[in-house]
Amino acid sequence: MKKLDVLIALMVPILWGMGLVIAKPAVDQFPPILLMAMRFGLTALLLVWFVPVPKAVLRPLFLVALIGSTLQYGLTFNGLRLLDAGTTALIVQAEVPFLSLIAAVWLGERLGLRKVFGMVVAFSGIYLIAGEPRIEGKFVGIGLVLAGGFMWAVGQAMMRRLGELGGITAIAWIAALAAPQLLAASLILETDHLAYIQGADWKVWATVAYLGVVMTAIGYGCWYHVLGRYEVNKVAPFILLTPVTSVLGGALFLGEGITLYILAGGALVIGGVGIIVIERRNRKGDAIAAPPAQPAPPVPNPND
Repeated sequence: MKKLDVLIALMVPILWGMGLVIAKPAVDQFPPILLMAMRFGLTALLLVWFVPVPKAVLRPLFLVALIGSTLQYGLTFNGLRLLDAGTTALIVQAEVPFLSLIAAVWLGERLGLRKVFGMVVAFSGIYLIAGEPRIEGKFVGIGLVLAGGFMWAVGQAMMRRLGELGGITAIAWIAALAAPQLLAASLILETDHLAYIQGADWKVWATVAYLGVVMTAIGYGCWYHVLGRYEVNKVAPFILLTPVTSVLGGALFLGEGITLYILAGGALVIGGVGIIVIERRNRKGDAIAAPPAQPAPPVPNPND
């Protein structure tokens, strides 16, 4: 890879990984679903003017947005309210083994012993993280984040069945469809919207701007830049740095502790995901494993 492309690839896990760190203070004082509605609304306003309307797949895309974005983000960010940003970033990596399982069952993709082993390693790491003393008793938060990861995986499987749509087009229109869905969900499930909006400080609006512009528009622009120039196997390892960025960012900016449980469990999670997404190669340099699951969401998500 060219040096400039390496730097661009490194920007992806940094921008995505810091998303949960920046969002954590905001969701502690602002309704998470409403926050996501504003985030996707901003993303849509930035991008829909530059891509065609996917009329042929607009109806199934609505369902993808509902499951893979509206439900996923509603669950994940409510889970973030109950957990540390770094812990959330590690647990949400369960979306990758979930996707491999769903792809095998629903899409008929080959699973193989390698991916099964990766799943066992990743889920073992999540189990170890759940034993962290400060996480004990927060099973609702863990369950919400895991459920969010599962919804993401279902959404990605649905997306694969639609065929090639184009990365930026998918991001733009899923954001455009998810924003009103999230707003409707917020109106049903959350209260005092005007009071929260009027009382929101600069941190909330900065979070919306970061999630909508930096993390989504710029982050995915960088991702599709390198993905369009290099094979997935070369750029997938960069995505494994996303939860590392979240854990370090949580420690540096939010004062979250990094314990032995987090270190050991995080290493297992990242290692398991790496086993799943990185192809094994033979001596000639040819990939001999099945194509990896998408290491990061082709629709807005980090990671998480």
